[in-house]
Amino acid sequence: MEQLNVALAVVGGLVLVVGLLSSPLDRSWLSAPLFAFLFGVALGPHGLNVLDPMAWGDGKQMLEQTARLTLGISLMGIALRLPPSYPFVHWRSLLVLLAVGMPAMFLISALLTHWVMGWPLLMALLVGSAICATDPVVASSIVTGGVAKENLPESFRHLLSSESGANDGLAYPLVLLPVLLLTLPAGDAWFDWFVTIWLWEVGGGILIGVALGWATGRALQWSEERGYLDQPSFLSITLALTLLVLGLGELLGTNSILGVFAAGLAFDQEVGGKERSEEDNVQEAVNILLTMPIFVLFGLIAPWAEWRALGSQGVLLALLILLLRRLPAMLLLKPWLPAMRDLPITLIMGWFGPIGVSALYYATFISSRTGYDLAWTVGTLIVVASMLAHGMTAAPLAYRYGRWRRGKG
Repeated sequence: MEQLNVALAVVGGLVLVVGLLSSPLDRSWLSAPLFAFLFGVALGPHGLNVLDPMAWGDGKQMLEQTARLTLGISLMGIALRLPPSYPFVHWRSLLVLLAVGMPAMFLISALLTHWVMGWPLLMALLVGSAICATDPVVASSIVTGGVAKENLPESFRHLLSSESGANDGLAYPLVLLPVLLLTLPAGDAWFDWFVTIWLWEVGGGILIGVALGWATGRALQWSEERGYLDQPSFLSITLALTLLVLGLGELLGTNSILGVFAAGLAFDQEVGGKERSEEDNVQEAVNILLTMPIFVLFGLIAPWAEWRALGSQGVLLALLILLLRRLPAMLLLKPWLPAMRDLPITLIMGWFGPIGVSALYYATFISSRTGYDLAWTVGTLIVVASMLAHGMTAAPLAYRYGRWRRGKG
């Protein structure tokens, strides 16, 4: 009980500090996720030893479930933040990023892991799949806030948001492919991948999400027309929709992460518009503040001994993945992405593919289903490298691009 009260005090105090200092943090190199991670390290077994997560149970399992909830809340916030028509107007750009860009990042990351670490290709594919998605939680710290809105084009911010919203769920089949190949005979693995994973888990997750999002939107309109709804209840409804899709989708064996994003988009078709802007801002604030606990937990259970065992190879792999996982793909895809009309914004898009909560979720997912900790060890090291590199460069590069664009204009 004492540990619980300490944890509550720590998380509450951290959320309070981040809320009060949100503008200075937004303009500094110290991003909120990195701040929370360092806070967790300081209080954990490798710091002051105030909190011992091992006494709470399986740390990785706790992290997996916390990450799933955090992703769901973040994806709902992204869906509400996007203009309702955006996915339909810009579907070609999204298709290019999801059907070409994400598999390219998967393969590049896996090949780099295979080359640097010398691991078998299937093992390297586990790592590549865990880190191929653009993280919506860390990406939100790049595309929201005063610095981003003042300096980065709206088209870029919407494109990065929509990509990070969709590819977290669509990374699931890429994660399952090496998992199935490692745990089943090849014929059964490919059958399960095409039929069970794609048709039911992905397709079913989207259909369930769309149906629940649309039904909730219609119910909200019906309630408002009859005066049954107080306006502040909008936030509770969207959070309840997130929990409903996460829980029901998992019970039905579908991809609940992708289902939440689909539900948010469908819900927004019914209730979106300028009159919802204030509520959307509240949703985004809740999203930012609720991401703090997972990074504190990550700091508490970070595998320092395993990272040290990787040695210089681990550092080299992290640097190569940050530099090469995304940028070459974005440069090649530039002609098919109207939002990346000039080279500087293409370079920013190629650099800012942050790796965060989605990688933590898939790394723990892979570990629990295969018994291999390679994706956990390497994936978490790359998450820390991404928080450092992308957190430290987000504000300076946004300012630099803003000055360039104003000078050009």
